[in-house]
Amino acid sequence: MMEFVGKVVLITGASSGIGAETAQTFAKLGADLVLTGRNVGALKKVAESCQKASTKEPLTVVGNMEDEGHVKNLIESAIKKFNKLDVLVNNAGIMELGSIENTSLEQYDKVFNVNVRSVYNLTMQAVPHLVKTKGNIVNVSSVCGIRAFPGVLSYCMSKSAIEQFTKCVALELAPKQVRVNAVSPGVIVTSLQRRGGLDDAAYAAFLEHSKTTHALGRPGEVSEVANAIAFLASDLSSFITGSSIPVDGGRHAMCPR
Repeated sequence: MMEFVGKVVLITGASSGIGAETAQTFAKLGADLVLTGRNVGALKKVAESCQKASTKEPLTVVGNMEDEGHVKNLIESAIKKFNKLDVLVNNAGIMELGSIENTSLEQYDKVFNVNVRSVYNLTMQAVPHLVKTKGNIVNVSSVCGIRAFPGVLSYCMSKSAIEQFTKCVALELAPKQVRVNAVSPGVIVTSLQRRGGLDDAAYAAFLEHSKTTHALGRPGEVSEVANAIAFLASDLSSFITGSSIPVDGGRHAMCPR
């Protein structure tokens, strides 16, 4: 039941990190892929890797999810090529460091435009096609959406919005048999934090510290998140909707002491 032969899966933020690994996971499971990201070269490499894994050539659409024209073109291109959509993985996201004392409205707008507004927009446009296939949506949230952490204010707020978005849309689409779920990763070894402002030394210290902030004693790997996404998108989770599964080594259950 963990196979996607004949299914069309659209993944945002597919050029790196969790998105790239998720694309390869779905490729191995037989899906037809629609991949989007901002980095042309990186997205091409991911597509080539997926094609080697499945012999199927993914459709790649390069663009910025903040661009409404790109989002519209993304859906139109997917339907034009495959004539349907079965799974939407809202993965694209950014992180910015900042507290209420040193943040800005510019940071707030940047983070929310990518992490919330673009997800809202793409989901709106994908839903009519998902209703036709009785498909499903998997949103990539964060432990920061269910627990509070200082120093990443706009990011935490944006992921909290995704948690509520997941539940609300799940209830709205349940009568049409479209499931909506989320994964909430803890610290995963990707480039997210470095793009968010940590230099190499700070990132190394961050990963070392993560051994104490996760109950399992380590940060996670992208494959562990990708497998959870595939599970939620598969028929194995056919009675799960409106849920957010922490993929965080137990971090969400921990308390300072």
